Amino acid sequence: MALVSLPTQTVQDSDAPLFPKDGLTAFFLVTGLFFLWGIPNNLNDVLIRQFMKSFEITRLEAGLVQSAFYGGYFLLSVPAAIVMRRRGYKFGLLTGLLLYSIGTFLFLPAALERSYALFLMALFVIASGLGFLETGANPLIAQMGEPETAVRRLNFSQAFNPIGSIAGVLIGTIFIFSGVEHTPAQLDAMRQAGTLNAYLLHETMRVIAPYLALGVVVLIWGLLILRTKFPDVALEQSIVEMTPRGGYRQLLRYPHFLFAVLAQFCYVGVQVGTWSYFMQYMQDYTHQPEKIAGYFLTGTLAGFGLGRFLSSQWMKTIAADRLMGIFAGINVALVAVGVLFPGWAGLWAIFLTSFFMSLMYPTIFALGVAGLGKNTKSGASILVMAIVGGAVFTPFMGLISQATHSMALAMLVPLLGYLVIALYAFWGSRLKPFDFGAA
Repeated sequence: MALVSLPTQTVQDSDAPLFPKDGLTAFFLVTGLFFLWGIPNNLNDVLIRQFMKSFEITRLEAGLVQSAFYGGYFLLSVPAAIVMRRRGYKFGLLTGLLLYSIGTFLFLPAALERSYALFLMALFVIASGLGFLETGANPLIAQMGEPETAVRRLNFSQAFNPIGSIAGVLIGTIFIFSGVEHTPAQLDAMRQAGTLNAYLLHETMRVIAPYLALGVVVLIWGLLILRTKFPDVALEQSIVEMTPRGGYRQLLRYPHFLFAVLAQFCYVGVQVGTWSYFMQYMQDYTHQPEKIAGYFLTGTLAGFGLGRFLSSQWMKTIAADRLMGIFAGINVALVAVGVLFPGWAGLWAIFLTSFFMSLMYPTIFALGVAGLGKNTKSGASILVMAIVGGAVFTPFMGLISQATHSMALAMLVPLLGYLVIALYAFWGSRLKPFDFGAA
């Protein structure tokens, strides 16, 4: 069987209309989902810091927030695609919004019971809903309009995701963080006076209002989608292809794809781990209050959005794999500064990594499915599942920090992740398929 040539750049069309002629309302409602799922993704970064305070837990235990969250993504992505294959995109999106809202409402009993386990369950339910939304919204947006402008249209919708991420951190910083931070000695004194439990309950209850409000907005958005007529979109274009046996097995022929799965696992782990512990790193080494740390996290997310916009422009003249490799190399150097020089220098270095990581998820995805032919949709579903890296890296970083008493040393985990991504960009993405005979 002939080897498949892997494309290194995307052909962009400029004349075809970007937005669909019919179903414009449906298009903008689905685009709004990109904003809505960005909010809880980065509210988690605030929750990790808040739960360390309100539940008096370790960094390893706090990292389980991301394990529960991205575990939901991992377990529900393929089932979500199968549901949409059988019932359609609209049904799948409504299912996702319902799960999303149920998860937010579970925050009320979790806070009243002061149950960390119930909070983790609520986050799992939220992420299960987001798994439906992400699995369905990306391919649906690509199909809602002219095929020639699918890439540009999807980039337009994806631009709302980092805006949601920034909103999530701002909501958490303003409405969840109280700004009251006690020293261990003060906490011991409160424990002796019998006032500690009241303080911890008050801090726990601060998470309720933002999540209940978010749940109401999500339900309203679901009702709008329910009452809106959607365009006819062929069901066979969903992200998972119900192929005969061997469809997934054929992916073993493509080493560039297998390496992409590893790179995507590492990327999501790097992104989630870095943002989850960014505020803790800042507080450990610059001793700033939690609200200031929250605003710095908002700034690094803004840099992420800027990087996504600029990198898409630079890809017009620089091959995507090469640009990603350069960015990964820069981030290796920046994280090394964060490890070796903890303090303001290290903080600004970690701050800048968000700009350079911005292009990695979509670029790894595109390079990974390039040349897969009829196996493209099967490969895409596996790449979506690689998001479980966020569930692994975060608690591992917490474990290292706890064992070494150094948040800076925990940043070695992202550094190794960027090395894997750089290797994929410069070498792994260019590997040619194996010839195992006729497929």
